Amino acid sequence: MPSLLVKNIDHLATFDDTRRELTNGAILVRDNVIEAVGTTGELTHLQADETLDLSGHIVMPGMVNTHHHMYQNLTRVMVQDDELLVWLKTLYPIWSELDDDAIGISARIAMAELIHSGCTTSSDHLYILPNNCTLDATIDAARDIGLRFHAARGAMSRGESQGGLPPDRCVEKEDAILLDAERLIGRYHDNARHSMNRIILAPCSPFSVTPDLMREAATLARKHPGVHLHSHLAEELFEEKYCHEIYGMRPVEFAESVGWLGPDVWFVHSIFMTSAEIDRFSETGTGVAHCPSANMRCGQGIAKIREMLDKGVKVGLGVDGSASNDTSNMFMEARLAMMLQRVAPHHYLSEKPGGRGGFGGTPKALSARESLEMATRGGAALLGRDDIGYLAPGMSADFIAVKLNQLGLSGTQRDPLAALVMCGPFKVDYSFINGREIVRKGEFTGFDVEAAMSAHEDVMNRIYRQ
Repeated sequence: MPSLLVKNIDHLATFDDTRRELTNGAILVRDNVIEAVGTTGELTHLQADETLDLSGHIVMPGMVNTHHHMYQNLTRVMVQDDELLVWLKTLYPIWSELDDDAIGISARIAMAELIHSGCTTSSDHLYILPNNCTLDATIDAARDIGLRFHAARGAMSRGESQGGLPPDRCVEKEDAILLDAERLIGRYHDNARHSMNRIILAPCSPFSVTPDLMREAATLARKHPGVHLHSHLAEELFEEKYCHEIYGMRPVEFAESVGWLGPDVWFVHSIFMTSAEIDRFSETGTGVAHCPSANMRCGQGIAKIREMLDKGVKVGLGVDGSASNDTSNMFMEARLAMMLQRVAPHHYLSEKPGGRGGFGGTPKALSARESLEMATRGGAALLGRDDIGYLAPGMSADFIAVKLNQLGLSGTQRDPLAALVMCGPFKVDYSFINGREIVRKGEFTGFDVEAAMSAHEDVMNRIYRQ
């Protein structure tokens, strides 16, 4: 098996169980697994087929993106100033023109952006599949570019004629959804450690599917080890109203009624949750994907991330779709996650007895390291992975490096790790995924970005002409 010694790392942030941060660090990789982590002095005697000198760089685990709609980069910067309902109703007709070529090239563009911004593992929630679109196109894209990928088989089955939000032409029959989900699991799902592809079952939302589909999807997923469940929940007040009117309960109560709380479930957004509901997530091991950029872009609100973390809820970060963000940058999400918690009114608590926050108070906010931990270990936990998210012997060889000698990082020598969040966003100079060098000196080693961008433009123009 080929081996690689990465040495002379100025600052190595492992995010391991003791949260070690090493000066002059080193990592030994054998094939696709980390064999040793320590200082260069401790590891320099070890033999390796190749060596990589990363003096002048900071290295950390690759980040984990826990929510995305990759196809949406075909409809960026549209519906810039309207609420989510208007946004959805405007974009649904355009998305109804998607085909497999559109799904595949949009995924490649999204994955390239993610990798450049420090992501080494991503999920993608593909819930609109018109014109015989398939999840296979995104899986092929991930294999081509080298991204570790959790493909979420989304679905919408309740169209406007059945009291749902999406147009009827954008929904599928529920028996066909479940049959395709079974096919995808059988063909692609790999629950082994270090696997590069897993399948997720992901009905879109309470207002676009029926309770029967939620129940059947949960039953199907739990027949197969490692197949997790994902959906939108508590994203908007109109969703809360919908659940009250249709089901007579709040969204979290509805989720529990269809078997959708548990350690194999994570929801995206989860903004409008009570403290009792956050307690219930903690008790059941249910997780949350936090998407600060999209929540701000759509004016939805601020999720209670500090409270969730304090209560032991699993929380990861997601970029969300590129029509509601409008980018795919994990460093930016980490930065905004930290900043947004610091302006959340419900988090302003004074250290002074009886204090009420505001000026002179101390925000019980989120630190840079906590934000990066959500982006690494937190995301891994949501996806049910015990082999990614930190750097230690036996873990997958997924790590990134950023050059310290660059504009934007000058003067950050006191804490270069915090600088990746507080001074960014940045692009990576090196990215290793599953032991394979994907980015070297800021450039992809085996992916033609220019060709992909040209193909993306052609597909976008074709869809808009229809």
